[in-house]
Amino acid sequence: MIRIGIAEDDPASAALLVEYLRRYERGQDEQFQVTTFSDGADVVAGYRPDFDILLLDIEMPRLDGFSAAERIRLLDPDVIIIFITNMRQYAIKGYEVDALSYVVKPVPYFAFAQEIKRSVARLRRRSADYLLLQVDGGLVRLPTDDIVFLESVKHRTMVHTVDGLHSVVAPLKALEAQLEGKHFFRCNSGYLVNLRHVLGVTGSDARLVGGHELLVSRPRKKAFLAAMTDYLGARLQ
Repeated sequence: MIRIGIAEDDPASAALLVEYLRRYERGQDEQFQVTTFSDGADVVAGYRPDFDILLLDIEMPRLDGFSAAERIRLLDPDVIIIFITNMRQYAIKGYEVDALSYVVKPVPYFAFAQEIKRSVARLRRRSADYLLLQVDGGLVRLPTDDIVFLESVKHRTMVHTVDGLHSVVAPLKALEAQLEGKHFFRCNSGYLVNLRHVLGVTGSDARLVGGHELLVSRPRKKAFLAAMTDYLGARLQ
């Protein structure tokens, strides 16, 4: 499910964009969760990095698309931004907020579909580098490189990152499946470790960045060391 936000003060224009997205869904077998806002101020208010794509009208009465994008970028460096504009000269300014592209009004379906296709392709390319977590109160999108290890605690999983901790209502096994092929390995039944953050193994303990020491179970130690060797690209002597 791709989450798309639309900020457009003209109801007819907003309805047209929603119609185009539904048409794209049917033609390309995609699924979009679409949320509409009547002004840039409404998008920014209480913004969370929950969206994959934002379609921002440039000219809005309370907070224009550029100003909204500048504030959003402080909270969300990853969301794909597409500007909707009446004037092409605004497009150059979009690079200041790392906008993917712009569509000129009146919006033709073909041009719009091409931009959505490009946005979806970008999402597909980078989706392997992120883990989307359902936490209490919303969603969190974490770069997998920032995850140090995951810990199973009863019916929850504690995700330890370089910047903090997230408590997720999901079993460790489910998250492990999402991280398959991304250099994560179980050092014991309760911990899934990001090998990039392992500083070394001493006795039965793996030392990780942040001062963490995790038990490497005896049955898993040989496989854990082999995984470390493969990750580092050298053989342990």
